[in-house]
Amino acid sequence: MSVDVGGIASSVRQELGPDLRGDVICPGDHGYDTARAVFNGMIDRRPLAVIRSADASDVVRSIAFARRYDLPLSVRGGGHSVAGNAVRDGAVMLDLSGMKAVRVDPETRTVRAEPGLTLGEFDRATQAFGLATTLGVVSVTGIAGLTLGGGLGWLNGRYGLTCDNLISADVATADGRLLRASAQTNEDLFWGIRGGGGNFGVVTSFEYHLHPVDLVLAGGLSYPLSVAPRVLRFYDDFVKAAPDELSTAASLALTPTGEPTVSIAICYCGPIDEGERVLRPLRTFQSPVEDGIQPIPYTVLQSARDEGFPSGRMHYWKSGWLRDLTDAAIETLMRFIPQMPSSESGVGLQQMHGAASRVDPSATAFPHRAAQHDFLIGSQWSDATDSDRNVEWTRALFEAMQPHLEESVYVNNLGDEGAGRVRAAYGQNHSRLAAVKRTYDPDNLFRANQNIDPSMYPPTGQE
Repeated sequence: MSVDVGGIASSVRQELGPDLRGDVICPGDHGYDTARAVFNGMIDRRPLAVIRSADASDVVRSIAFARRYDLPLSVRGGGHSVAGNAVRDGAVMLDLSGMKAVRVDPETRTVRAEPGLTLGEFDRATQAFGLATTLGVVSVTGIAGLTLGGGLGWLNGRYGLTCDNLISADVATADGRLLRASAQTNEDLFWGIRGGGGNFGVVTSFEYHLHPVDLVLAGGLSYPLSVAPRVLRFYDDFVKAAPDELSTAASLALTPTGEPTVSIAICYCGPIDEGERVLRPLRTFQSPVEDGIQPIPYTVLQSARDEGFPSGRMHYWKSGWLRDLTDAAIETLMRFIPQMPSSESGVGLQQMHGAASRVDPSATAFPHRAAQHDFLIGSQWSDATDSDRNVEWTRALFEAMQPHLEESVYVNNLGDEGAGRVRAAYGQNHSRLAAVKRTYDPDNLFRANQNIDPSMYPPTGQE
């Protein structure tokens, strides 16, 4: 069945609207432009309608409506994907941002959370009990996309990725079911949503393990670019021997006045006095311009980077996994960083190690299990007329870094880069993910994402 495109908005409002607890926002309505906006200012797309779901029943009804009229469907959690997959031209946009219920059980150290929560909202709820789980590093990020893509954050060394801490999830599938996915129920779906993104349905509730986390020893060290080679060589050696409790990130950027700098940010989530001992070599090998490491509440650390990622800036990212920060890689960075077009941009190397790196690559859909750096060229700028030179610089640096990077990429950093890069994001698990896709979404309704084509691999007869 099909419906005239011009009549979609009225069809959504008249046919679906009365049964929803949430709202329907159509072109021309007050708030439409706000509802379709995502954090990347380069994304300017116009959905046919925005359905702001209030609960799981709204989600199920919205999926059924899209399927009935063969409409493209996009799903928004936090809207923080650089690719802007949350919003598509001519699609029905299912907006989960109003679904923010969260319930912490301090006795079992678990939490059930809805997909509209941001990291900051989640952390505030769990930190009331001195508990946390691994999440990302910018508190305005949504928990849903982060979890489904893996979830690399400050606690990954000790507690694994976000998806490693997932106990169960409620998933609304393309055929109208609301399924519980866990290690005991719908195990293949549970495997797939831990790294396979939103390819299999819409998660309406996540259940996570929590861990005791309160004060952490955290902050940063900054240095002028003139000593960056020495700093980065020492840093790479130091973090390879770091205990699980210590997670780090190095970055290269420009000051507001255009001075290139190198910085090292850290989080030690064990006893503070032990952390001071562990960090002493890092803090003393080279005198920093600034040493801001101190005991701080975990929520303060989680929101420390927020000012650097305001909504509305233009973003263009390139990313890959970096196993070794070699002299040649450092020399490449040293050539490019002084030419960075925007002081709002940065090149980051976020450490993945410890518990996150020791999981078998086939245990979850997230396959990139190794001690390595998530290398991200995070270019951002405020003036749209600067887009060409920022994109060109980003591509040139990424091309120059290719000899030093793995062929794989973290799916949560992936822009609109084609099928080959999508396959690299899912790595050795890609064919198995396609089999799970055929089971739960054979018609590829959920394709507004880093998509896994269910027809890519022929069935083996053993699925």
